Amino acid sequence: MRGGDAGRPPGGRWRRLRAGVTSGLAGLLVLAVLAAPVRPGEVTPWAFLRLPVEALLAAAVLLALPARVRRPVAALAGAALGLLAVLKLADLGFAGALDRPFDPVSDWALLDDATGFLADSVGRAGATAAVVAAVLLAVGLLVLGALAVLRLAALLARHHAGATRAVAALTVGWVACAAFGVPVADSGASALVRDHAARVRVGLADRDVFAAQVAADPFRDAPGGQLLTGLRGKDVVVAFVESYGRDAVEDPEFAPGVGGVLDAGTARLRAAGFGARSAYLTSPTAGGGSWLAHATLLSGLWIDSEQRHRSLLAGDRLTLGGAFHRAGWRTVGVMPAAVEDWPEGRFYGYDEFYDNRALGYRGPAFGYAPMPDQYALSVFQRRERAGADRPPVMAEIALTSSHSPWTLVPRPLGWNELGDGSVFGHATTVTPGGRDAVRRSTAQVRAGYRSSVEYTLATLISYVETYGDDDLVLVFLGDHQPAPVVTGPDAGRDVPVTVVARDPAVLDRIAGWGWRDGLRPGPGAPVWRMDDFRDRFLAAFGSRPGPAGFPPSGASPGAVPRR
Repeated sequence: MRGGDAGRPPGGRWRRLRAGVTSGLAGLLVLAVLAAPVRPGEVTPWAFLRLPVEALLAAAVLLALPARVRRPVAALAGAALGLLAVLKLADLGFAGALDRPFDPVSDWALLDDATGFLADSVGRAGATAAVVAAVLLAVGLLVLGALAVLRLAALLARHHAGATRAVAALTVGWVACAAFGVPVADSGASALVRDHAARVRVGLADRDVFAAQVAADPFRDAPGGQLLTGLRGKDVVVAFVESYGRDAVEDPEFAPGVGGVLDAGTARLRAAGFGARSAYLTSPTAGGGSWLAHATLLSGLWIDSEQRHRSLLAGDRLTLGGAFHRAGWRTVGVMPAAVEDWPEGRFYGYDEFYDNRALGYRGPAFGYAPMPDQYALSVFQRRERAGADRPPVMAEIALTSSHSPWTLVPRPLGWNELGDGSVFGHATTVTPGGRDAVRRSTAQVRAGYRSSVEYTLATLISYVETYGDDDLVLVFLGDHQPAPVVTGPDAGRDVPVTVVARDPAVLDRIAGWGWRDGLRPGPGAPVWRMDDFRDRFLAAFGSRPGPAGFPPSGASPGAVPRR
């Protein structure tokens, strides 16, 4: 037996090997968390070939600490590393779905919506499994982070002199790489934490800023007799088309199909006497968060966060629906995807609210969309626009058939065939790209998106052809661009918006807007921020701001007779 092996217990080399492998994995975990990117398009093997300055600083601190405090500091540092990993994963998910970072102050409210979306897309069991896996992953990252840093701290202590020289040499190398712009030198983790901290500070300060914006409303106290005089007797429908973004009409893969539907619709509606004007609005959100876009358009305020949305709903801002209500219209909201009580309807000024239950649908769901858009429009037509002895109606309608994951698209049926919707259970769906919401390729997702947008736009056009008259004014627009899986990163946030009417006097009132003729906005069409729409719309159709001394905002002149 060799003298060097004398006295060593059996298996000692294997234990040393396991210890070395464990320490190596701990080091890789620390480096991977610190260097990991936070945007899906940047996740490549090369992105992890970085030397994070945070690792060098942490090693230097641990080497300098006395033994009695090194271990608790290492545990805290490891827990912080785990939190950083959770934050980066949240940023990665939000960038992929909503094209923005995670907001640690207000985005927790979205967890319930995300769970509901998963349940509608992959089933309740799959959604529950995903939530459990996410919780276990978060806890696991905290524990693993603490264990990894504790192990590395002990390794540094055992090899103090060599570790000190190594850290010093790496620090010099990092400074040299940073000076010459070599991308190996990385400080992204610190920048990420700094950016999130700045967003938190801005969010807290924004409360006062937003309160001032809410109060500055020129139409707040305008009496009903001074509102929307240019639309008296008209039925006004504001329809939000889910995920109908600028890419739908400009992306070379989508434009031929979607543009073909819009161009053919323009010709058919023109033959029926209807005109249309189109442009773009810049949405406050992308990929999701439809309610932020709805609130922005209807309130005339930029609602780009959950904090602003909650603050808006807690106030008494005059919304577009509230203006119509004050001016004597019967106001309704149609929200097929609302499966729980929705008290927000009162804030938006609606006399009647049709949620999922009130619409009485008895057919199958279509992925996230609980019913086809054609059915929702049909119920609205039967219950609110049929008959002559009624006041004019203003409606906000959320059309959901083009909502992700775009796995099931309804087939259009005859408007007289719809009944309670059970007819949609009989071979009335198309499945571009397959039904599996998880394992589809990007090409299949994009094909499903295109088909679903084409369906909803064709349905709207058919509705106008079938039920449109001289007193119908339709405003339809996208709520936001689809997720980056469809558009790619940094696609912009513009969405098409169109006004359709048969009465030429309606379109004459917006002639000064410079919008393009037809249902499809051209590449040179004007672009407004979505929060500009309310005031421009009110002004164009005869509304005048209310000076002090006019009746309070709740005053109503009574019903406006139809022509």
